[in-house]
Amino acid sequence: MIKIEKIVVNKKQFLDLLLLADEQENMIDKYLSSGDLFALYDGDLKSVCVVMPVNSETCELKNIATYEKYQGNGYGRALIKFISDFYKNDYKKMLVGTGETPTILSFYENCGFEKSHRIKNFFTDNYDHPIFEGDLQLVDMVYLKKEL
Repeated sequence: MIKIEKIVVNKKQFLDLLLLADEQENMIDKYLSSGDLFALYDGDLKSVCVVMPVNSETCELKNIATYEKYQGNGYGRALIKFISDFYKNDYKKMLVGTGETPTILSFYENCGFEKSHRIKNFFTDNYDHPIFEGDLQLVDMVYLKKEL
């Protein structure tokens, strides 16, 4: 049975999973302490995500990750549905930023997000090494938005 809980202490214990979605620890440190961390369990831990306020109307999904052996089982989608419901009374929309990876963009679009804007050279300007998703080097941050 799937159980999702908000984690309020010792968030760094989930670092191994957070690093799957954001591979530079100091970038995670920028949002982990002030963001809301949610963990999804189905027996054991399967997925986590971090959500942060942007302003009074908008929050941002900063990180969502599922252990590789459990990917494709709907855990990420369940977590997005949960946080969308969790925040719908507090915010009007949710943003998520990601690299220009077709499979990841299509995952978010299937979860109700639509393309919003991009930040040129985000990955090359903010990370101390090139970031790759498969064979593709990530350069721009592509933002998607979802009405809550």
